Amino acid sequence: MSRIYRALEKAEEEKRQKVKENLYPKVFEERTVLKKEEPTLKIPEEKITNIGKIKELDLPLKEETPALVVPPDSFAAEEFRKLKTQIFHRLSSPPHSILVTSATPGEGKTMVSVNLAIAISQEIQRKAILIDGDLRRPSIRLTKRGNSKGLSNYLSDGTPLSEILIKSEVENLRIITAGDPTNKPSELIGSKRMGELFKSLKESEDSSYIVIDSSPIVSTTEPALLSKMVDGIILVVIADRIPRETIHRAIKSIDRQKIIGVVFNQIDMKPSHYYTKNYYKYYRK
Repeated sequence: MSRIYRALEKAEEEKRQKVKENLYPKVFEERTVLKKEEPTLKIPEEKITNIGKIKELDLPLKEETPALVVPPDSFAAEEFRKLKTQIFHRLSSPPHSILVTSATPGEGKTMVSVNLAIAISQEIQRKAILIDGDLRRPSIRLTKRGNSKGLSNYLSDGTPLSEILIKSEVENLRIITAGDPTNKPSELIGSKRMGELFKSLKESEDSSYIVIDSSPIVSTTEPALLSKMVDGIILVVIADRIPRETIHRAIKSIDRQKIIGVVFNQIDMKPSHYYTKNYYKYYRK
């Protein structure tokens, strides 16, 4: 009987402890945050040895796809395809040049720029040109090559467009990196030659659409200058972190009439297990 009594007493104590724990639920839940990485462009080893030959032929180097590219069959990739659809099939006159920017640093504008450009390049009869317009803190880099020529070289020393326009491993996607470091980014971006670049890219191929990743609005002047040159603007806002006043301040600093949409990044949608399971079941077939 003593054993039975002790067993019952133990079970009762465990029950009381469980009830006590339930009275104090967790206030904070852990959220999965993607590791912040800089997108890079990788160059194959065999092409490094042939750089001299390629330059002699005056042909643009062919690079691999930038990092931070979402998997093509993922939920995120489908969201970028939806964004592309909104731009090209909902607007009466789709913009040929799109500025992607944010109010503050670290909101994911580069990731949006890269994946939107890829989504556009996959559209039938359309090509995309991705430009790293952040001359202060470039985000799209070429690995194993040091400083390659890019936008700053085109704007400052007259480097030909053929030398900075890089073919990507993604079909119909070309890239212009930021180029050599400069201490006068706003002067270069606001120069007449920057406007000539947009004009040249538009006139060369009517099927090419430009996506330019710029510096943040609140801390730099370049987005305000670029907003006057492009056809449309996408504002990237990281969810639940940026004060509304900061966003209003950012919008007032650019040509607000050209804003075609706002992308909310890292929003916690909390899809159900049923939704997630069936989504991947459909797209993995």
